[in-house]
Amino acid sequence: MSNEQLDPSGNTGQFKAFAQAPPEEGAPSRAPLVIGVAVAVVVLAVVAYLALS
Repeated sequence: MSNEQLDPSGNTGQFKAFAQAPPEEGAPSRAPLVIGVAVAVVVLAVVAYLALS
């Protein structure tokens, strides 16, 4: 048996490239969608209230 210690990353160059890679962007924010839906619901509620009054 040999006493060689293997690099668990496989290749030091590949590991360095991975470590220096820019972080991936996350999913886009859903806040504008939620705000838009909330505004639409409020507008519909006001229109319904005025129509039934």
